[in-house]
Amino acid sequence: MINPDLKLHLGSRLLPNGVRFCVWSPEASSMHVCLFDGDHETDRILMTKDEEGYWSAFIENADEGSLYGYRADGVWDPENGLWFDPNKLLLDPYATQINQAFVYHADLAAHRDAKIDTAALMPKAVVCVPPLEVENAHKKFPDGGLIYELQVNSFSKLNPKIPKTKKGTLAALTHPSVIKHLKRVGVDAVELMPINAWIDERHLAPLNLHNGWGYNPVSYFALDPKLAPGGLEELKAAVKALHDADISVFLDVVFNHNGESDVYGPTLSFRGLDAKSYFRTHDGQPGHLINDTGCGNSIDCSHPVVRRLILDSMRYFVKFAGIDGYRFDLGPALGREDANGGHFNAKASLIQEMLADDVLNDCVLIAEPWDIGPGGYQLGNFPSRFLEWNDAYRDDVRRFWRGDADALGKFATRLCGSSDVYQNLDEDKPSKTRSVNFVAAHDGFTLADLVAFEDKHNYANGENNRDGHNDNISWNNGVEGDTADQSVLNKRRVDLKAILSTLFLSKGCIMLTAGDEFGRSQSGNNNAYAQDNEITWLDWSKRDKKLERHVSELSEVRKKLGLHDDVHFWAEQDVVWRRFDGEEMTVLDWEKPDMGAFVMELTSKNALILFNRTDRHQTFIRCGSTQTISPRTVNVVFY
Repeated sequence: MINPDLKLHLGSRLLPNGVRFCVWSPEASSMHVCLFDGDHETDRILMTKDEEGYWSAFIENADEGSLYGYRADGVWDPENGLWFDPNKLLLDPYATQINQAFVYHADLAAHRDAKIDTAALMPKAVVCVPPLEVENAHKKFPDGGLIYELQVNSFSKLNPKIPKTKKGTLAALTHPSVIKHLKRVGVDAVELMPINAWIDERHLAPLNLHNGWGYNPVSYFALDPKLAPGGLEELKAAVKALHDADISVFLDVVFNHNGESDVYGPTLSFRGLDAKSYFRTHDGQPGHLINDTGCGNSIDCSHPVVRRLILDSMRYFVKFAGIDGYRFDLGPALGREDANGGHFNAKASLIQEMLADDVLNDCVLIAEPWDIGPGGYQLGNFPSRFLEWNDAYRDDVRRFWRGDADALGKFATRLCGSSDVYQNLDEDKPSKTRSVNFVAAHDGFTLADLVAFEDKHNYANGENNRDGHNDNISWNNGVEGDTADQSVLNKRRVDLKAILSTLFLSKGCIMLTAGDEFGRSQSGNNNAYAQDNEITWLDWSKRDKKLERHVSELSEVRKKLGLHDDVHFWAEQDVVWRRFDGEEMTVLDWEKPDMGAFVMELTSKNALILFNRTDRHQTFIRCGSTQTISPRTVNVVFY
């Protein structure tokens, strides 16, 4: 019988006279914890199981720094969701550190009958001293703040100011030049693309490619050694440096699937311990994985053990690293419940537990409100505390600046916070937008490529340009891709400035992906997750410093207009829409399919925002005076 207190400490627990190990695997017939010296297995200890499926063992000669893994035995019957194979070394789901990064090898997916021991291929969990809690760590994120989406390796790899030993790692974020750049741009929060340990998808190795983004996790606790060779302490130091500069830190987390992929994927952790509980499966077919993620499997976020794992992971990074918030990749996965036919439920147990958790009560929560499962598009449907990535904003802003007909009405709605999605009709509650406004993100075209390519150019991905979205709502200003034609380059910069101006003048939280502030390009690749190379590495030597200055100036204007702190919807009297002749717009004006020049007057701010998407100079008339507005520009005038 296992002491009930031990179940409060899943994983390895360092005690004065040894280490206690605990793991959950209810259908295993036996479980061993294995100790290692490098890849050499030095000890294999049989664990004891209780009536709830928790296995435990105490090892006296284990200590801080001990390397370990589990071997689970039982029935091998993949058709029925049983993948037990003692030849597969398994990562502890609660391991907080691993000794090396994951590298995909076909033997990790070998059939049990092959009798291939995977210990030499698997990273080992490291027994760690319990970390100290971070005191008073949280930074208040402004309601309308700027989120800066950042993949730490591509951000720092080519930055000449960062020491070689820090390039590509979280430690790069502590460098004064990085902090200075973030402050100059006006960043309020850095959103770190996944930093948990991940593994490459199996199709990448033959293409000589590697997953550079990390959206294929194996662990929800251990950091990837490539990005954080110093482990949790390195993350903690990066967070502190950013906090000292009044910048919050959010983690992009992937709780929707894991790196074990489909039935042909590797056995690394969840699959070898209890695939039927960790993964969602089709009714009556426990060996047939649901794939609402497009990544081979879908985590069962409704299972109590999985819910606990996710919440424990979130608390861990808040308590011990000072993390201020989370962005949930493919967010509907959090609310998919079998009791609801697998459909999204905004009141699902995990979501409610997250909202009620004392440790997480100050965290910013951001949903990517879509996946590819049934009813997967959930924009506007997450609970009110969640911010949401707003793809309607992205698409409607792109359509307007591309010159699409009948684009004005939706464009104006997006400028004002997307009230069609987020307006709260309950007069007893303040009506705020929950929109995270963005025009480009890690997925899809970069901002610069948006105005330089009409079509995707993904041949480097090895899939004959089949991957990635085909409809990018983009334009090339007359030449596809690279050009030396200065007139085309000038047009592109003008368009970039107009799009960035629109973003910074919009109601709601806003997001930039690192490098878009100075014109980064991926050469038209709109699905560059496997391009851990010069395609995605930011080339700091080619920064468009004029564009960067424009962004810095926009940050100041945004604050002056109060958009940085206030996400309440504009009251009717706060905004007057005008034509360039100074008169208020009429219904007929709104219905003009080619209406491309208009004024948004913010009466309470004594400000005029003049939009001209046409290719002609426009004359704005106000109180008898005139002002000429250049083509394809946004201008702010205070009066």
